[in-house]
Amino acid sequence: MLLALPICLALSTGFVVVGVYTERKLSAFIQDRLGPMEVGKWGLLQLIADLLKLLQKEDIVPRAADRNLFLLAPAVIFASVFAGYAVLPFTPDLQGSAAAVGVFYLMAVLSFDVVGILMAGWASNNKYSLFGAIRSVAQIVSYEIPLGFTILCAVLAGQTLNLQELSFQQGIYTPQTNYLFGLKATGIDVTDWGGIFAWNILRNPFLLPAYVIFFICTLAESNRAPFDLPEGESEIVSGFQTEYSGMRWALLFLSEYAMMLLVSFLGAILFLGSWNTPLPNIGPVRLADWTSGEPGTVWGNVTAVFWLFSKAFLAVLVQMWVRWTLPRIRIDQMMYLCWKVLTPAALLLFLISAIWRLL
Repeated sequence: MLLALPICLALSTGFVVVGVYTERKLSAFIQDRLGPMEVGKWGLLQLIADLLKLLQKEDIVPRAADRNLFLLAPAVIFASVFAGYAVLPFTPDLQGSAAAVGVFYLMAVLSFDVVGILMAGWASNNKYSLFGAIRSVAQIVSYEIPLGFTILCAVLAGQTLNLQELSFQQGIYTPQTNYLFGLKATGIDVTDWGGIFAWNILRNPFLLPAYVIFFICTLAESNRAPFDLPEGESEIVSGFQTEYSGMRWALLFLSEYAMMLLVSFLGAILFLGSWNTPLPNIGPVRLADWTSGEPGTVWGNVTAVFWLFSKAFLAVLVQMWVRWTLPRIRIDQMMYLCWKVLTPAALLLFLISAIWRLL
C-alpha cells in the first residue's frame, strides 16, 4: 500500500502532462492544424510553460464567496477521484488495497465528487457557477444509474466484487468455465487459449453492449464532451470553475483528467481483460504464455502494466476523439438519453446477464 500511494499520485499527475499534450495534438490533427509548436521541440514544453504560469497566478477568492467552502471544494473533488485508485490492480502483485468489495468502494467514492462540485458552484456566489454545479449534479447522479447496472453485469459474470479476482478470471492463470460467446466449447480448452477469448466481452456476448453503455456513461461522469454541459463555455462561461484561478483551477483540471484515466482503467478491468494479454494461445505459437508473464515474476509485472495501460490509454484516446468530433448536446437531450435510452437498456442487459449466469 505504501508503494501504491506514490505510484498512483505520480500516475494521476503525470498523466495530465501526457494527456493534455496528446489532446492538443489530436484535436489539431482532427481540425487540420499544428497545435502547440513554439515552446520546445514540437511544442513539448508548452504544458511546462502553462504550469509555471498557473503557479505564478494569484489565487483569487471572490469577496462575496463562502471562503472556506470555496477553498476546500477543489481538494474534495480531487481527493474523491484520487481515492478511487486505491483498489485498482495494476499487476498481479501490485494493488493498493485488495478489498473484497473493491467495485462497491469505487462506485461509492466516485459519487462523492458531486459534493465537491456542488460546493464549488454554491460557494462561488456566481450564477454561472451555480448553474454549472446544478447541471453537473443532475448529470452525474442520473448517469450513475445506467453506469451501475453495466458494472453489475460484469460483477454477475465474475461473481465477485474484488477487482483483482475479476482480473485473474480473464486470463490463463485461473481455472474457469470453458465458455466462448456464452456457449460451452466441446473438445476445446478455451481457458488455455486465454487472450481476448477470456475477456468478459467475449465470454458473455451481452457484456459488449454493456461496455458501450459504460463508456458513454463515463463520458458524462467525467464531464467530457458531448456531456460537458457543466462547463459549457458558450453558455455559462466555465460553469462551476468560473471563479477559480491559479493552482486551484489546475487542481480541478487535474481531477478531470484523473477521472478520465480512472474510468478507463475500470472499463479495462471489468470488460477488457484487465492486465492480461489480448494475444491467445492458438496453434503452436503460444502467444499468451510469453506475452503475459506468471504472477510473482518481474516479466509478469512488466507485461501486466503494459497491457493494462495500453487498454486504458486507448480508451482515453477515444474519449478525446469523441470530444473533438461530436457537438455538445442540450440539457434535455442529455436527460432523455440517460433516463429513456441508456437506463432501460442497461436494466435489460442486467436482467439478461443474470438469466445467462443461471443458465
